[in-house]
Order: sequence, then C-alpha cells, then structure tokens
Amino acid sequence: MKRVVITGAGTINSLGHSVPETMQAMQEGLCGIGELEFRDVERLAITIGGQVKGFEADAQFNRQQMALYDRFTQFTLFAAKQAIEQSGLEFIGELASKSGVVLGTAGGGVSTWDDNYRSVYEDGKNRVHPFVVPKLMNNAAASHVSMEYNLKGPSFTVSTACASSNHAMAQAFQMVRSGMAPAMVTGGSESMLCFGGVKAWEGLRVMSKDACRPFSANRNGMVQGEGAGIFVFEEYEHAKARGAEILAELIGFAMSSDASDIVMPSKQGAARAISGAMKDAGVNPEQVSYINAHGTGTAANDKTECAAVADALGPHADKVMISSTKSMHGHVIGGTGAVELLACIMAVRDGVIAPTIGYEEPDPECTLDVVPNEARQAKVDVVLSNAFAFGGLNAVLALRGV
Repeated sequence: MKRVVITGAGTINSLGHSVPETMQAMQEGLCGIGELEFRDVERLAITIGGQVKGFEADAQFNRQQMALYDRFTQFTLFAAKQAIEQSGLEFIGELASKSGVVLGTAGGGVSTWDDNYRSVYEDGKNRVHPFVVPKLMNNAAASHVSMEYNLKGPSFTVSTACASSNHAMAQAFQMVRSGMAPAMVTGGSESMLCFGGVKAWEGLRVMSKDACRPFSANRNGMVQGEGAGIFVFEEYEHAKARGAEILAELIGFAMSSDASDIVMPSKQGAARAISGAMKDAGVNPEQVSYINAHGTGTAANDKTECAAVADALGPHADKVMISSTKSMHGHVIGGTGAVELLACIMAVRDGVIAPTIGYEEPDPECTLDVVPNEARQAKVDVVLSNAFAFGGLNAVLALRGV
C-alpha cells in the first residue's frame, strides 16, 4: 500500500477565512459563535451559531456562477482554491485523468431549498429559477470543483449526516493508498444557517441557546456552524518527487455502524471505529497523543464518546488529550470533520493542541483530559479524529507528522 500525505489545505468557517486565521484562532481559544444574521431569525428560538461573517460571494464569483452556486458550494470552491494553490499541483494529462474529488455534506443546498420554498409558498410565485435543482443537489460542490480544476477521476459526494466529511476523506485516502489515484481533493462543507435549516434542528431539542460547552457538566446542547474544509491528499512518493510541502500523513481509518438507534449513539459502535482506525494504522493506544473529539456538547454524545475512548484505549485513555473544537466554530454538520482536521494537522505539525473552550464544571462521566479553555504545547505522535453521526454511522481517521 502507498503512503498518503496532505499537501494542501483550505478553509472558511466562523473562526477565519483561511487556514492560518483558523489555526491562530484555535491556538488563542477564540469563539466564532455569535448572534445569527439572516431573514426571519427573530422567529427562531435558537438565535446563535458559528456563522461565517464578512464573506462577499459577489466578489468571488460572477453572476452566472452565482446562479449555480448555493452557499455550501461557494464555501467549497473558496476553500478548494486555497488547498490546490498550496499543494502546487496542476491537474493536466494523466494526473488530471486519474485524480478526483470526494466531498462530504449532509444537507447540500439548504439555503436554495429555503429560498425557493419561501418563494413558492410564502410569496405565491409559480416559477423558480431553472438551475434550482443543479444548485441544491448534494453533489453540486464536488461537480463544480471537478470542473474548475480539471479533475477527471473518481468524483462523488458522501452524505452520512455529521460523519460525512470523515467518510469522504476516508474514501479519498483509500483511493490514493490503493494506487487508484495519485491525488484526491477531499473534505466537506455545509451551510444550514438559514431560517428553515435552524427551524428544523430546533425540533430535535438538542440545541443550546447560549453556548457550546462540550464535556462540561453544565452543557445544554450543540450549536450549529457553517463552512468548509478542503484538502489535497497525495501519494507520498509523488509529493516527495516534486518537493511538495507535507502537512501531515494519513495512516489509517475505520468505519462502523451502531445498527441500534437513529439518534442515540452507541458506545460499542464508536469504540469499534476508534479501535479499527488504530489497527488499520498499525499503532497501539500508547502511541495516540491527541483525539479531536466529535464532542457536540449534548449529554448523550459527550458521555458516550468518553466511554468509547476509554474502552478503545484502555488505561492509556487517561493520558490522552481530547478536545472539541466545536466549542469554537460550532457543529458544521456534514463539513465538521473537515474543519476539525485542521486541528489535527496543527497538533502533528506544530505541537499545539486546540482547547475545549466554554468548559466550566467537571463532569464525573467525562473524566478524560479535555484540554479545558487554553491551548497546550505538547509532543505529539499519533492523532485520531472522531466523527459519530445520527443513524449510528461512525468514521475515525488517524494521522501523524512526517
């Protein structure tokens, strides 16, 4: 099997419009969660979120493109440009014919759905724009990235709720590792922060009205975010031969299904994914230094995840640092694993562990080292990135420095 490395990264999220901005915010423990700003927000019970502010789509895309790009696609293309430029790859010839795109999203064009339902049902219009369907479809972002960068290899979208990005990146990793593709553009994006998107989530009664406090005893729910994280995964020898900067190496992954409940997580299912990722990477629990937690800030998720980590890592669980960056940027749903991968890269590359901010009270059922409130300098070997989705769909990635 071939080694797989990351040679490009890009992002836009509530912490920043680039990777350096986002990592700096993570190091400083800044919070990108604030008051939401969009039409009819006053009709919502939940009015906070990790909303991307200051993004002028009109300055990035022309009129014809705007007619085709939902906000989640805009975020994807904005982040993909950063990642591909950093990688230094130009997709021409055989490289173009074999390289592709695998992206994750849970909702796809939610803003487009919301706008057009409002137009038809509230405003009474009898027609919608002819590009509504290609604008809202979940594969829109992947298709536009493939067209923009001449990527002619395997290209598709994965939609597994909150694990979408990790599942997508696992597929891209496997394609490069198996030799199917020399490089893949991968990651995920989401933009559900509109009236209809938030109203639907309100119905689940898992949302906080004031803050995201993962692992803290006084936590009261998750907070939605939006944005994208896009990466270039490349075969190691290919990257080395051209002198590319390597950000991190992907060394393993695993996926599992709880097969038990549509919304309640299972300790056994999560633990199997964590153990499977270590086995695939060929590492033992003592080599794991840091885990980027799924850490949503709901009681069910936090307690189940802590128990799963303890089961999978055994006695070493008490020595591992585990933090949730959702406390800073919110839960980016299908794009969340991709944004969180930046914290994993920061850990293995810079030795900086992003904190879990908003932590106020110890929880006797979450006794692991959750890196409360302040970033930490540490020597890091292996890092795991957890994603556990509604439907009981789990995906865990393993990374290390090069």
